[in-house]
Amino acid sequence: MSTVGSLARPWNAEARREPVVLRPGKSGLALWIGTAGLVALGFVMVLNTSYFHAQERFGDPYLFARKHLAAIALGGAAMVLFWRVSTRTLRRATYPLLLLSLALLAAVLVPDVGVVRGGARRWLKLGPLTLQPSEIAKLSAVLYLAHSLTKKGARIGALWTGYLPHLVVVGALSGLVVLEPDFGTAVLLAVLLFVMLLANGARLSHLGATASLAAPFAIFAAVTASYRWQRLTSFLDPWRDARKSGFQLVQSLLAFGTGGVFGVGLGASRQKMFYLPEAHTDFVFAVIGEELGLIGTLSVLATFGLLAAAGLRLAWRHVDPYAANLALGVTAIIVLQAGVNMAVSVGLLPTKGLALPFLSYGGSALVANMIEMGILLSVARESA
Repeated sequence: MSTVGSLARPWNAEARREPVVLRPGKSGLALWIGTAGLVALGFVMVLNTSYFHAQERFGDPYLFARKHLAAIALGGAAMVLFWRVSTRTLRRATYPLLLLSLALLAAVLVPDVGVVRGGARRWLKLGPLTLQPSEIAKLSAVLYLAHSLTKKGARIGALWTGYLPHLVVVGALSGLVVLEPDFGTAVLLAVLLFVMLLANGARLSHLGATASLAAPFAIFAAVTASYRWQRLTSFLDPWRDARKSGFQLVQSLLAFGTGGVFGVGLGASRQKMFYLPEAHTDFVFAVIGEELGLIGTLSVLATFGLLAAAGLRLAWRHVDPYAANLALGVTAIIVLQAGVNMAVSVGLLPTKGLALPFLSYGGSALVANMIEMGILLSVARESA
């Protein structure tokens, strides 16, 4: 395959014969250990950060912790199940899951069907359960891109038949997500698409043209929605309006500053006492920084780095291009979301509303993350 105007695929036969420090079997062990560590810390932090909020709002301090524990049990069972499912079986589920995702994303927009929280219609009520369709959309995007890019192969360089179909499908998912509205997840899907296309040899000219065309729409979406514009301005200077639009980021930065190197101690956070909004969800990383200090935050970063290294090495070494693409996609969607969440917490990015994988409270997100890790473990199992 010509590499003019594109990047060659990193998992070609020659690359796979090169020695790699972390072998597939060790990648699987790293994934198990990293996931278990993050899930365990996540439960402790959800119990810790939600205790007073749940007591004040619902009269039950353990409400969120119990729900999170149930999600861990369900997600753990799902992870083990997908660990045992072959990648061939997963590939056959690509289009049914894609159609289901589109249907659920459309259903959530219907009044009296989608559940509204915080001004956004992002959830579906299914009996006692609440489902967030965008989490399924992320997984379906990974499966679709892995299948289609593998099938296209060298034809990815052809604009109409190789490149554009991926933009249309992921664009449809992103468009429905934007309407909820959930701009953060839409951007995450777009970045996933870019990463997967780039890794599979898409022409840089095509990617550059797409980015140039998409940029004005992203800017328009940011400046025409008042709450997005407020997030952007508060990100640029949170201290200018520290009691209103910049309040959340200011409180997050104060949490990190208070924690210092070693932290104030587990359970001793002051910011979680109704100072930091969303302390148990989007800004749990700030409480980790306050209670466990720089040591704790670096440990979390290192664990996500371990997952990233293991996943990318699987993608690099696997003999099956589909499994390699699957490993790349799953690794990208988890690590990108974690990176965005942590960057928001320390003021490097505007607020996106994206949870921190495995650590934030949220049943749909946690179960989806554990399913994704089960898929990655399946790839590791087949390559061992």
